[in-house]
Order: sequence, then C-alpha cells, then structure tokens
Amino acid sequence: MPTRKVRIIADLLSRPSAVIHLSGAGVSVLLDARDGGLPAIVHWGDQLDSLTEADAQTLADAVVPVVGSNNPDVAPRVAVLPEHHAGWIGRPGLSGSFDGVGWSPRFVLDAVEVAGAPIDGFVSSGPASAVFQATDDAGRLGLRLEVELLPTGLLRARATVTDLDDAPYRLDDVSIAFPLPAEATEILDFTGQHNGERMPQRSVLGDGIHLRENRRGRTGADSAFVLHVGEPGFGFARGRVWAAHTAWSGNHRHYAERVYTGEQVIGGGELLLPGEIVLAAGESYESPWVYGVFADGLDAAAHRFHAHLRSRVDAPGADRPVTLNVWEAVYFRHDEDQLIGLAERAAGIGVERFVLDDGWFGSRRHDRAGLGDWIVSSDVWPGGLHPLVDRVHELGMQFGLWFEPEMINLDSDAARAHPEWIMAAREDLPVESRFQHVLNLAVPEAYEHVKAQMLAVLDEYRIDYIKWDHNRDLIEAGDRTAGGRPVVHAQTLAFYRLLRELRAAHPALEIESCSSGGGRVDLGVLELTDRIWVSDNSDPHDRQTMMRWSVQLAPPEFLGAHIASERSHTTGRRMDLSFRAGTAVFGHFGIEWDLFAASDDDLRVLAQWIAFHKEHRALLLGGDVVRLDGTDPRVVAHGVVSRDLSEALYSVAVLDTAHPEPAARLRLRGLSPERRYRVAPVFLGTLPSGLHAAPWWGEPSDAEQLATQEYWDRAERRDVSFAGAVFTGEALARVGVASPRLHPDQLVLYRVTAQD
Repeated sequence: MPTRKVRIIADLLSRPSAVIHLSGAGVSVLLDARDGGLPAIVHWGDQLDSLTEADAQTLADAVVPVVGSNNPDVAPRVAVLPEHHAGWIGRPGLSGSFDGVGWSPRFVLDAVEVAGAPIDGFVSSGPASAVFQATDDAGRLGLRLEVELLPTGLLRARATVTDLDDAPYRLDDVSIAFPLPAEATEILDFTGQHNGERMPQRSVLGDGIHLRENRRGRTGADSAFVLHVGEPGFGFARGRVWAAHTAWSGNHRHYAERVYTGEQVIGGGELLLPGEIVLAAGESYESPWVYGVFADGLDAAAHRFHAHLRSRVDAPGADRPVTLNVWEAVYFRHDEDQLIGLAERAAGIGVERFVLDDGWFGSRRHDRAGLGDWIVSSDVWPGGLHPLVDRVHELGMQFGLWFEPEMINLDSDAARAHPEWIMAAREDLPVESRFQHVLNLAVPEAYEHVKAQMLAVLDEYRIDYIKWDHNRDLIEAGDRTAGGRPVVHAQTLAFYRLLRELRAAHPALEIESCSSGGGRVDLGVLELTDRIWVSDNSDPHDRQTMMRWSVQLAPPEFLGAHIASERSHTTGRRMDLSFRAGTAVFGHFGIEWDLFAASDDDLRVLAQWIAFHKEHRALLLGGDVVRLDGTDPRVVAHGVVSRDLSEALYSVAVLDTAHPEPAARLRLRGLSPERRYRVAPVFLGTLPSGLHAAPWWGEPSDAEQLATQEYWDRAERRDVSFAGAVFTGEALARVGVASPRLHPDQLVLYRVTAQD
C-alpha cells in the first residue's frame, strides 16, 4: 500500500486545473485555479458577457503583474485564501502551526466542483457554488474552500480546515480575501457606541492595512459593519464600490490591505482568541461566511443585501405588526391591571403586537437580580401571565416577551447553584457590566438549563415573539470548567443553536435581535432572526442617521423603529409627535411610550399614523430603499420606491441649522424617467414647526385660515392638505423641486404616485 508521501506525489502529477466563470445580477466572478493552485479571483465586477474559454484563459494570463525591482522572481498570486509561499507578503489566509512547524502550508487541489458537479477545465455558469478540496504538500492539513455567487449578485466565501495529522494543530486565524482594483482607494466603514450605532467614517486606503478588530464577543455598536472601498467620492446613487461583511456574531475582523507591489484586497473572518481553536486528529474548523458586494453606488450595494435577506424561506414579509413595547411605559413596575389597561388602550388605536419587557421573572424587580431564572415571578404575577396574555389575544393582538438568555446576575438561583457556569478567565470573576455576567452556554448543563426554562414558558403561554436581549460585552470570556480557556467561538455557536432549536419547537415564533440596542447586527444573526432593535435611543434626531445607515445591510422590515414619548428617554430632547412618527414610519413601526400619559389628542394622531403605516406598509417595508445624496449636512433625505415604480414615499428632514433658510433643491431619484408622477406633501396631526410652504405645493385645503397669523400661532393647527404638482421622473431626478423652510428637527413626507 503506498505511503502518504507517495500518494501526494501521485496527486501532484494529476492535480485538477480549472478556470471558472460565475455570473448573475450584473456581476461576474472569474476564478483561476489552474495547475492545482487555490483559486485566485481574476475579475470581480461588472458582468462579462459571451466569455469563451479562450477569453478566460487569456485574461487569467494577462492580469499577472510584471515583476518589480527587488521583488520575488515570480509575481505574487493572491488566492481567496492568500498563501505566504506564493509570494504574498500581506495578511495570510491561514495562520497556525503544529507546535511551530507547518506554519506556511502549500495547498494543492484534490478536486473542484461547480454546482455539485466535478470539473476539470473551463466552466461558465450563472450563480453557483464552486467548491475546492485541497491538501497541503505535507499531507497534514485538509482544506475545503467554498466560493459562491448568489442570485442577488452577492459573492461569499468560507473555508473549512481539517487536521489530517496525529499531532494537534493550533489554528490562529482564517481570513478570506477578495481583490480590489487600483481605482478603489476610498474607505467607508462605521463606528458608534451605545445609543449611537452605525456612524459612518471615511478614509483613504494607502499602503498597509486598514484593520478593524472587534473583541466584544458580539457584533458591537462600534463594529465596521460593512467595510466599503470604492472610487473616490462614491455615494448612494453612483460610484463603483466593493465591500466586505463578516457574517459572524462573535469576535471578528474586517480589513482592507494594499502591499507595496500594488495588489490590494478586502476581506474578513472570525477573530480567534489565543488557544481558542486547537484541532485534534480528524477535527475541523469552519470559518463564517465572508460576503463580498460589488455595485455602482451604495444603494445598489444595499439592495443586494436586502434581496438576499428577503429570499430567506422564512423571511418576514412587509405585513409586519405594529408593536407596542412597554419598557419605557412601566420599566420594572409590573402591575397586571395597569398592563391590561395599557394593552386595551393600545388595541384601541390600532396596535397589533404587545410586548412585555424586562421584569416578569424570578427576583427581577430591578436590574441587579434575577437574570438566569426564567420562571414567571409569583410575587408580581400570582396567577401567572395568563390574564395578560389571554387579554392581549382577545383584543386581536400578538403577545411578545423579553428574554436575555445569555446573561446572569450573581443574585439569582442559577448563579448560587452553579457559579461554574459564569464566564471567567481565572478564579476571580471579570468586571461587572450593568450588574451582570455572562452565562457560558458552551457548558452543556447551562445550555440545557436555559433552553428548558425558555421552552417551559413558550409551551405554557401563547407567545408569538421574543425580544432577545444581550446587554454586555464578553470580557475575559473563559470556561471556568476548563481552566479558563477562551470560549467566545463556542458561545456564538451555542447562541445560533439555541435560536434554531427554539424555532424548531415553535416554528411560528418571531425573534428580535436586541443587544444594548443595535449591538448584534450581522448576517449571521439576521439569517436566524426576524428583526433588529436599531438602538436603545429612539430620539428621532439621532435615529434619522442610524436608520439611514442600518439599511446598508438590513431592509426596512427588519429595523425596529418606535415612537417614544415627547421627552426622549436617552437624550432628554423634546420632539414633536410628527417628527417622531415620520422617522419611525420607515421601519418596523411601533410605540415605546406610556399611553396613559398621552393626551386624547396624542392618541388621535397616533391612530392616524398607525393607519397611515398600515395603508402604505407594503410599500414602506417591501419597496426599494433610495437615499438621496446632498451637499447640505443639515438635511437627511430618503425614500422607498415600489418595485413597479408606480409609487413612492420620501422623507426630507432638517436636523440642524445655523440659519432658517430652506434646504437645497430636492431631487427625487429612483423613479421611471418616462412616467409622470404627482408629488404632494403629507401631513398628519400638526404641521411642521416653522413651515413656509414651497410654491409648487399649490393652495392648501384651508387657505383662508392659513392666511391668518392667528392660525400659524396656534399649536393645534392640523389636517391641512396640498395638491402638489405633476412631473416626469426624469425632471424630478435631474432638475428637482424647491424645498420648504422648516425649523430644525422637523420633516416633510412626500407621497409620489404615477399618473398613468
């Protein structure tokens, strides 16, 4: 029987050689895996039509760069999993060793498949998955590399590494890399903080690495989110851009890198803590998917992500229930009669889902106790949750419940009985955050404890929705049952598993990803949940920006957006109801407000906004997002356009001003150039403060009253309509229309309807 080395030599003589062209949705990916090497991307960009085998071979040869001065004699070959042995001096795709040996593997292809069929040679296909099986030249490591072009035009890749040796392999890093053309030199990624998630930042890609590492144990409010590199000046409407997103809810990285020879890449992967992955013989590690996006403009890039999430078999549709969450109404002050009364008042104005937040379980009368004990508190709910749950359903609403399954308070039955379940890297516990610690779901008994208690609640009560919270970073995330070994990777997998098992037991259950607001937003969790809580900050002044950039990854129907009380819980600002509602209406609409503190007039206007959202939610939550570029930093303008281009809703908000002059001319993009549209402002409740109507709006419905100063001085002015005017889509996009004059923190909605 031949030895392993003899087999390797035989394989070298018969290794496959492939050139693969994947295309679809206006994108082409040309992969060069000739001579048994790992696949390198020759082209990732605009779709190439009528590409022959000869064309593909010629292109693969033609892009090989000239060897520069004092460089290796062979031009570096940058594979999807970059290899050091190939002359690449940037970040390697695989980092690890057998106790310091075998740290620079050279992989040789064993087999190549496209769409599940073996190939050897050239293949041109539509959207498909290409799978590359390889073994390193020492026969100690196996590699499975998947590169897939999805029907949406998204590119994604992941790697699986297997230890084929008897010795343990310490895996330090797996990083996927996609090539960037030379013209991609401007970076856009994101930062942020609690109550200020997804703040954009731009920089220039120079020589070296732009590296964003996240060690929070969750995606993080300050994550890079989606890392873009594009042509200088790219915006929402135009400018070719390439982007990467790591679909992982634990520690992760995004990076863009240019080496001095001119090659540049963009990519990412999971960030592994020291010693977190040590493979024994036969064991494997599978990296998370790293997604790549190519598009002309940021809106087009976002649409690819939206189409991907909307293609989920169990994706939420546009018919999302209007939600009332009671946190800012009652906090921990749970009272059965008050909450039933709140549900009745909510149903009376059209609310469709009632969510009971923190405080219903164990000893949870404040935020220092109870986490880990997911049993309905008999002190607060002596008859259980049945009276509230039953009344909510009698009123025709769904019922939702808050959980924070991955967290634990020291003052809890679970912590007192099993202190070894608490994450720690040493005997002492990590620093507390929000008076809580992290429950190690990688411990089988801890996992079963949480799952059993959650299933007991879900089995007893008719619960339609879970608000799943995660309110602290994972600091010193170690397994106390294993000497403090790092456990973020295992915790993330356990979280995904728990989501799957709960939904398998209750297939109709919807789950929101909340994590101190928007701290866990990525494609890993979005493919398993139905909603994200954009931020704990519902102040519309701040939400305008956060919503604007959250849709770079997630479509509007995934974005929880609520009308909070007049004075913001997080910022203290006082905001008009029309501004709060006009901001929230472009997401999964809801209320975060004590409706007993709302006046009858407030309730009347709330009911109007709820009815407006229901009337238009097929458009608001099912259309294509359009964000309008502009030169005025005071103005945030965006909209949503129906797929058939027959209608649209746009919002133009003025956030800040040093002077009261009107904003620049408004150009409404995204409509059919040839069709004619009526454009008219929409007002519910009071008119915006400081409004000076644009002349093209026409005469208002109560022009005589509007002509008097007394009317404009009255706070209750309302129910005014304007006829608007008719324009071609081309004129709206290229010429634009005059904007009204507004005070800061006011907005105008425009309804656009085709006239044919």
